[in-house]
Order: sequence, then structure tokens, then C-alpha cells
Amino acid sequence: MEYMTPNFTKDMVKTHKILIPNMAVTQFRLIQAALECEGYNVEVLGNCGSEVAQLGLKYVHNDTCYPALLVIGQFIDALNSGKYDLDHTALLITQTGGGCRASNYIKLLRKALVKAGYGNIPVASLNFSGLEKDSGLPLSLPLLRKAIACVFYGDLLVALRSQTKPYENKPGSADALTEKWIATIQDWMRKGINYNAHDMKRQFPIICASFASLPVTRTPKVKVGVVGEIYVKYSPLGNNDLEKFLESQDCEVNLPGLMGFIEYCIANMTLDVKLYGGSHLVAGGADTLLSWLDGIGCSMNDAMRANGFYAPGSFRELMKKPEGIISLGAKMGEGWLLTAEMIELVEGGYGNIVCAQPFGCLPNHIVGKGMINQIRARYPEANITPVDYDPSATRVNQENRIKLMLAVARERLEKPVTPGPVTAEELAGGTPTLKTVVPAGL
Repeated sequence: MEYMTPNFTKDMVKTHKILIPNMAVTQFRLIQAALECEGYNVEVLGNCGSEVAQLGLKYVHNDTCYPALLVIGQFIDALNSGKYDLDHTALLITQTGGGCRASNYIKLLRKALVKAGYGNIPVASLNFSGLEKDSGLPLSLPLLRKAIACVFYGDLLVALRSQTKPYENKPGSADALTEKWIATIQDWMRKGINYNAHDMKRQFPIICASFASLPVTRTPKVKVGVVGEIYVKYSPLGNNDLEKFLESQDCEVNLPGLMGFIEYCIANMTLDVKLYGGSHLVAGGADTLLSWLDGIGCSMNDAMRANGFYAPGSFRELMKKPEGIISLGAKMGEGWLLTAEMIELVEGGYGNIVCAQPFGCLPNHIVGKGMINQIRARYPEANITPVDYDPSATRVNQENRIKLMLAVARERLEKPVTPGPVTAEELAGGTPTLKTVVPAGL
């Protein structure tokens, strides 16, 4: 049986409210403003809770990947809420166009909508791979540039807040400043200012300086990095509010920026041509775009360092980090990027890492959990724990697993230690051995 819903047309931009599933909260709040200033009536969904997952299980096969189940459940929960005029509501979903099953989410969504009685709801596709041409969301060049700026600004605000909040003298000051900047940047998007590369590079130091001016007391904290599949890595719905939980455990959290994933997708276009053949013109264009984005990112990182904050290296440097561990030809389930981010976090002082893995994504388990032993062999101080997120996994079990990792991290923080040899048992998934350093003369 063919499950079809109406195609999204250009005319619907003026008549329909477009619902967008939430993922990277700060970045998506900014992107919403960019869409609104281009004439779109959009809402980033915030409905969460167990009922969303249960709705997903009701309308999606339980063997599909967890992000698809949650996104579809979130959409149907929103439509069930009675908040929207169902004759003038549309849904927006992304398609990667690669080997990931995310390319087929739109088919699963349409099937679920028909089964739930919402076969009249149009679905728009956001993709750059030529998929769903008849229902694609029309995107102008100014909108794309604003969306890119929103991702950069959002990544910066997330990083600055995360490095300030655990040390603030006045509780809530980092969040208040973040909200102030979100409102300011949203206003920039509506006015059509400060979204080109030159203006972004001018604004980065100002934003960084404002966070550096907040009164803080930098006592030693456990530093935790978060990596994983793109959705469960960022989405509070997908990872049971992982970032908030880690902050409640008195940790400083490092969540690598969303722009890194965008650059990874662009880099793969060039890598595909090098590895498998194809259009060198396409590869050259992708490489030029990557260099442009990386230049903006380097300026952002320089502004952070100049104001006393940690910042990663360039994306070009990130591409070199997995050498000898995983091929750059591995691009399913976040591919080599996931491994590269773990290495970068360890080298940057965030050796305690939560690797968020969604149920139903075997490639993500291979490039994430499957690479941990090799990373530990190279960096014995790495304290990495993979955590599975799926409908049957309880939040308590997930948090208890993370607490075990944090217990090791606190032991290392409180006592000078050196990594012991990596044993065969540890390479099989155990916790690295620690040796306490006893000062001479004791």
C-alpha cells in the first residue's frame, strides 16, 4: 500500500504554519528567526516526555532507529494537541541523502501520518541532495547565509555558556547573558544585519568579551565531552536532557558545535570524489565552500582563545586526527567525525566522554563504541562511556552508567594519577587502570 500525503508547495509558505522537530536548541531558536524574517511561519517544537516516544512506537516499527521514532512521535503528539489549524499546518523534516536511514524518514513520517488520521498534512523536505524535489522547501541564498550565521552564533553561545556557567559567582548569570544574546541575534536576523562573514568575525570578539566579563571563580571541575549520533547528541528529547544532567553533577560540558557536522557533510563530497571518483568540479566547489566556512570557524575560535576560553582547532586539523584509527571513507552514522571529535576532546582536556548511541543505528555503534579501544590505546587517559538511548532503556540506568564514569573522573581530579598499561580486559570495554603518583620523600 502506498502512503501519500500532499506535497508542500511554494504557495503554502504564505498559508501554512511549519512545524520543525527540535534538536540543537540554541541554534534552532536562531534559525527560526531567520526563517521568519524570510516570510515563513514556523515553530520549533518543544513537546517532550515519555508520551512522545510511546506515540512513535505506536506508529513506527520498533526496529527503526530511535531518532526517527522520536521525531515522528513528536510530530503526531503536536498534531494531537489541538493547538494547530490542521488545514493550514505542514511539517518540515531533513533528509541527508546518504546511506543513513534518515534519508527515508519522510516515507516513515507519511506512513505514520496516514495511520494516525493526518493524511491531509503536507510534509516539506529540507535536503541538498535532490530528494523530494516536488515537496522541497524553497530556500533563497540570503536565507542560507542567515542559517549559516545562526549555526555559528549558536555554537559560540553554547560553548561560552558551558565554560562559564559551572564557575559563575552569581547563579543564573551565564543563562541570562545567553538569552540576551539570543534575542539580539534574532533581532539581527530580522533586520538583515551581521550575518555575512565580515560582520560575524567582527561580532565574535564582542560576544566572547561579554562572557569573559562575568564574575567567575574557576575551581577544578570534571570536564565532560559529549559525542554521538547527530540527533541524540544534541536533542534533549533524544538524550534525556543529558547536558542538564551533567551540569547537575557539577561538570563542565563540552558539546562540539553543529557546524562541525555541516562541514563534515561538505568534506565528504570531496572525499567521495577522491576515493571513488566523480565530478572534480563538484569536489572543487565543495572544497572552496569548506575553506570559507573553516575560515569563519577559525576566527570564532581565535576570539574564544583571546578571551580565555578553550576552543578547538580548525576543521582541516580535525580531519587529520583519526589517521591510523578510522578511514575518512567511513561516513555512515557520523563516520570519522565521531572518532575525530573524541580525539579532539581528549587532547583538549575533556578526556571524560559520553558517547550517545541511538538504538537501531549499527554504523554509529561501529564508529563510536567500536573505536573506543583504539582511542584508549593511543590515549590511555581517555575515560569514555558509550550510552545507548532507545525506548526500552530507562533514564535511571543511563544516568547510573554515566555516574560510574564520573566517579573515575573525580578520582583522577582529586588525586594526581598517571595512566596504567591498557590491559586486554580494558580493551574489551573496561575502565582504564589508574596509578596514584606518590610524591618523592613520602
